[in-house]
Amino acid sequence: MAYDGLLTFTLFSEGKLMQTQKKMHPAGWLGIVATLLLLPFFVQPASASEKVLGASLAEQKASDTSSRKSQQRVAQLADQTTELLGEYRLALQKLDRIKIYNNHLQTLVNDQEAEKANIDRQLQDFQVVQTEIVPLMFNMVDNLEQFIALDLPFNEEERGDRIADLREMMDDADITISEKYRKIMEAYQIETGFGRDMEARNGTLTIGGESREVEFLRIGRILLAYQTANKEETGFWNRNAGEWQLLGDEFRGAITQGLRIARKQAAPNLLMLPISGPEAAQ
Repeated sequence: MAYDGLLTFTLFSEGKLMQTQKKMHPAGWLGIVATLLLLPFFVQPASASEKVLGASLAEQKASDTSSRKSQQRVAQLADQTTELLGEYRLALQKLDRIKIYNNHLQTLVNDQEAEKANIDRQLQDFQVVQTEIVPLMFNMVDNLEQFIALDLPFNEEERGDRIADLREMMDDADITISEKYRKIMEAYQIETGFGRDMEARNGTLTIGGESREVEFLRIGRILLAYQTANKEETGFWNRNAGEWQLLGDEFRGAITQGLRIARKQAAPNLLMLPISGPEAAQ
């Protein structure tokens, strides 16, 4: 420091080395000296301030880092909560659908149980019915055979074979009761159909030990007639007498026309035909 009135001093300010020169009156030297003597009591060393500042900055940085991590964790938990809530709602929807499906299955099970009980009752009833229907079916076959024997003698071989098949079927254990009954009813329907149709067919007729080839004309069950190929002989089955009888020439043309109608070779027309009268009631 020079005596020329200039004060030169060096200070550290905010961590920087600063050099200052001032022109001072000699009287001010004492105040400056006193100030300089007291300055150490108020100014901390630069190294201590830097440590405090660094510690403060580090603490702030750590706090910011912790806050950032906490915020990230909160956001992550919020996302997880939203996702879990969505899964929970989806699970509730699935549970509702499962309940509806289970209720539907229970309804089906209840219906099946009721059907099972109904079938059991039917099986029990069937055992009772079976003991009654089997004798009935045998009677039906016997009655059908007797009816054919008393009917007009047409298609005898075919109808006889049908009865034989029915009797053989009744003794077949592999055929169910329902199928046997169906076959018997089918045979009845065939016989019923003979009473509503008209038929012409070729065949062999034996009368008095003599056989001849003829054409048979059947009109329902009211007439069964025949005519030889040369039309010289015409006859019919007399139900009352139970035998074949010859017809006069007046019926020859009618039988010939009837054969043509039955074979669909002529249009239907009125015919004069011999019809057996009803038998007296006994």
